[in-house]
Parts: sequence; C-alpha cells; structure tokens
Amino acid sequence: MKWVTLISFIFLFSSATSRDLGRVARSAEHKSEIAHRYNDLKEETFKAVAMITFAQYLQRCSYEGLSKLVKDVVDLAQKCVANEDAPECTKSLPSIVLDEICQVEKLRDTYGAMADCCGKADPERNECFLSFKVPHPDFVQPYERPAADVICKEYQDNRLSFLGHFIYTIARRNPFMYSPTILSLAADYEGALKTCCAGSDVGACLDEKAIAIKEKAKKSSMKQQYFCGIIKKFGDRTFKANMLARLGQKYPKAPFSEIIKILGDGTEIYKECCAGDMLECMDDKAELMSYVCSKQDVFSSKIKECCERPIMERTQCIIEAEFDDKPEDLPSLVEKYINDKEVCKSYEAGHDQFLSEFVYEYSRRHPEFSTQLILRVTKGYETLLDKCCKTDNPAECYGNAQEELNKHIKETQDVVKTNCDLLNTHGEADFLKAILVRYTKKMPQVSTDTLLEIGKKMTKVGTKCCQLPEERRMGCSEGYLSIVIQDMCRRQETTPINDNVSHCCSDSYANRRPCFTAMGVDTKYVPPAFNPDMFNFDEKLCTASPADKEIGQMKLLINLIKRKPQVTEEQIKTIADGFTAMVEKCCKQSDVESCLGEE
Repeated sequence: MKWVTLISFIFLFSSATSRDLGRVARSAEHKSEIAHRYNDLKEETFKAVAMITFAQYLQRCSYEGLSKLVKDVVDLAQKCVANEDAPECTKSLPSIVLDEICQVEKLRDTYGAMADCCGKADPERNECFLSFKVPHPDFVQPYERPAADVICKEYQDNRLSFLGHFIYTIARRNPFMYSPTILSLAADYEGALKTCCAGSDVGACLDEKAIAIKEKAKKSSMKQQYFCGIIKKFGDRTFKANMLARLGQKYPKAPFSEIIKILGDGTEIYKECCAGDMLECMDDKAELMSYVCSKQDVFSSKIKECCERPIMERTQCIIEAEFDDKPEDLPSLVEKYINDKEVCKSYEAGHDQFLSEFVYEYSRRHPEFSTQLILRVTKGYETLLDKCCKTDNPAECYGNAQEELNKHIKETQDVVKTNCDLLNTHGEADFLKAILVRYTKKMPQVSTDTLLEIGKKMTKVGTKCCQLPEERRMGCSEGYLSIVIQDMCRRQETTPINDNVSHCCSDSYANRRPCFTAMGVDTKYVPPAFNPDMFNFDEKLCTASPADKEIGQMKLLINLIKRKPQVTEEQIKTIADGFTAMVEKCCKQSDVESCLGEE
C-alpha cells in the first residue's frame, strides 16, 4: 500500500466529520460573500486585509494607487451589505479582487506578461497571478521607520495611515505571508509605539522592540511558505496527516472528535491563505480561533492569555502557544494496537478511522517526537498490518511490531544525538565543515555559493535546536531541517540536481529527511578537470577579515570535494592543516605572494 493511502484515510475520515461541512452551509447562508466578510471583519480590519491582498499581488504599486483599489472594494462591500441581491454582489471574493486588478490602467506596462492572466478563467486566473509573485523582491525597500523625534506624533495624528503604510510594506515584501500574521505584526508594532512613546529614549526603545518583530516576521514567513509548498507538492492529504499529528501533540487532552473537527477547517483555511484569498483567510482563521477559545477547557490550558487578546493578535498567539501538558493516565498503546488479537478485525472493519486514531493516540503520547517521525511510525505500522492480516496467524506476525517501529525512532534519535554531540563538542565552524563535506558529496552539481548557504542554514538549525532540552530537540531539528530541505527541493524542480535528490524530494514527505541523511556519494557525477588555478592565492588572504577568511576556506573545501568526491576525511584534514600552516607562515613574510606561490 503506497504512502498516499495512509494520507487518504485521514483526508476522507476528517472530511466526513469536520466543521468543513459547516463551512459549506455557512457559504450557502450568505447571498453575498463580500457582504458576509465585511460584516464579520468590520471596516478597519476589512480595509487592512484588502490592502494586504492587493499589495501581495501588485508588489510594484504605490500605497496611493492601492488605496484606490481598496476603496473600490470597500465601497462594493458596503453596497452589498445594504443589498445582497445586487448583481455584482454574488461573485466570489477572489473574483472581485482579481477583476479589480485586471481593470488597473497600464497593468501590462508595469507587470508585463502577468497581464495575460486576465484572459484566463477562474481558478486558473488566480494560479497564474500567484506564479508572478516575487518572494524576495529587490525592488521593495525594507520598512523605513520615521525618525525618533517625529514618529510618535505621526502615529498619534494619523494612526490608520501610519499603520496602513507599515502593513503595505510588509505585505509587498512578503507576498505569501498570511494576513493574520501581518496584522499581528502591525499590532506588535503599535504596542511597541505605545510603550516607547511613553518613555524617554524612543529610538533605543524601538530598536530593541524591532529585533523581536523582525525575527517573528522572518520565522512566520519561512514556515508559511513551507506549508504552502507541502500542500502544492504533496496535496492537502499529506498536509492533513502532518497537521493531525501536530494537533494531537498540541492538544493531548482534547477528544479525537474535537481534533478531527478543527483538522478539516484548519486545512481548508491554510489552502485559502496559500491561494492568496486573504480576506477569507483572516475571517475563517478568526472564526476557528474563536471556536477553540470557546472550548479552552476541552483544548488546552496554555491558550488562556491568547484568548484574552484582540482578534488581530489571537491567531498568531494560539499558533505559537506551548503544547498542553500530557494527561498522566494515558494507557499504553501496546495493549490496543499490538497485544489485542482482534487488531486485524478492527483494522479491516474501519481502516480509515483505525489508523487516524492511531496517529492521534500516538502523537498525544509523544510530544518529544517530530511529526514526520510519527508519520513514519504510522506508515511502518500500516505496512506491517497489511502484511500480517493476510497470514494464518496475524497476532504472531505483528507481535514484534514494537521492535519494528522502534527502528524508525532509533534512527531519528541517533541522527539528532550525533549532530548535537558534534556541534556541542567541536563548535559551529567544524560542524559547518562536516555538513559541507557531506552535502557536497551528495550533490556536487549544486553551486558553491548555494552549498555554503545550505550548510549555514543547517548549522543555524543545529545551533537553535541543540541547546534545547532533549525532549524538544527532535521536533525542533527535524521540523526546521524539513524547511531547509523543502527549499532545496523547490530549487531542484527548476534546476535539477541529480537522480538521488529528485527521488528524495518526490517519493515521500515524511521520509525526506532520512532519505537525504542516507544518501551516498553521487556515483554518476563526473567531476570537472582539476584546475591548479584553484590554488592561486594572493595577499588578500592575509588582509581579509576573520569571517571572510573562514568563507574562503569553506569555498576551497567545497571546490576540492567537487573535483575529488572520493576524498577521505583524513585527506581533507591534511589539506586543511596545510592550508592553515601556509597562511600563518606566509602572512608573516615581507613578500606574501611569492611565499604563497611556493607553498
């Protein structure tokens, strides 16, 4: 049975019982979608989210230009609130937004081929517009905070315009960031202004607050692009399976029925956000969070403070909240899923519900595991049952299930321990070198700069996760490594690397990280001819900053392995030691370049 089968049962089962059925009913209740969203969000939030939507599609447009589009949509919303039966009020919100974009004068002059999207029918029209979003636009300058001596007056005199410009800039620079996150950042910024404007040193105060806001923005944007990438690559079924495991970990006291209810809606909301439907994304997320907050006693004791916050801050707060404490009286799963001689009867009678409950029960008992590991364990269990339930003595066959499943667990635990031990014992520089050696051998076709970038990202993951308590290391490290791998795989789609990388990227979401870990040297790779110019050094080697020297050494290491993929660790150490000795010797000489040439 293929991996997708495991995902499909979760998809089918949760779709059958989720509040997603309520979403269909709610849509049918409202003749006008735009009037419904306007009534839900109220004017100020509706305007802000409309600005986000247009700024993410039309990244080159001015604030004033987009304000006109926002006004058009707000005017239409108010008209539809007054009369839902008006002809233009029955269109879907995405269609209204895209129609407005397609009426922009000189759209082709500014955006070129993107204007051709207007000739397509929905939903292809939206897919077309999404493909033209620029993830890291160099034509959009970072947000420039007004000077410390005027910022408080500007904010107090014209709060809405001030925050509007902030929202506009963040949305243009982050075209895939979800609207609730952008509004949460705006709320954080406003909170910082209120605090700092009451103090003596406004500039220093805001500088300090800005660090946390920027870090939150960067982290949120990275995770959201990752989630959208998973939905696009593997479909919402895989996304749902991963989310079910996460919800089980986060809300271990919540009954299965409640987890399934929010799973269906949650997935649909992520799809709305990823499709750029930011008004629906904002409204439906707010409604789902209100539902969770209305049942705090059911879901979690860790969200009380989040639920007391204004709606713009609540969603992000709940997403970032800690896992609730695990119930103390949870029975062992061995009895139900291994020792029970009727396992096959339950499995075959309700395959979908049986396995989805397994994911839920397993995840709520193991907050220390990564969601990817939980899905690997589930897949291993499913494969075992498929085999054993066809035998004459199934109970004997699956009696060793625990040992089989423990192999997945041990592999992941060993990888985390080995890497954290290396980092903690030898430091970041040696850890980065080890990563570069491993990954240059796995994919020598990748450019030197990109390999160095990947190595630095993986080192950053290690630095972040290896300092955490042991029970949080795996979820942190495999979670963030999955994001790095996803970025690598996204590049692989446009610039193919090699067959091994292609296989690991496409075969299984849950098995991506182990696949990359186990990947060996690319045996089909033909290295370029050895180039002696690689070892031509000049006196810049001595005058460069320590950081630049380190980068130069790392690039030399990558280029050496690209040309000699079979080079051993011992040979690399000999060359590295020789290089260091050469630099130390020659940088003390009067004629540096002659010395370097001889060495």
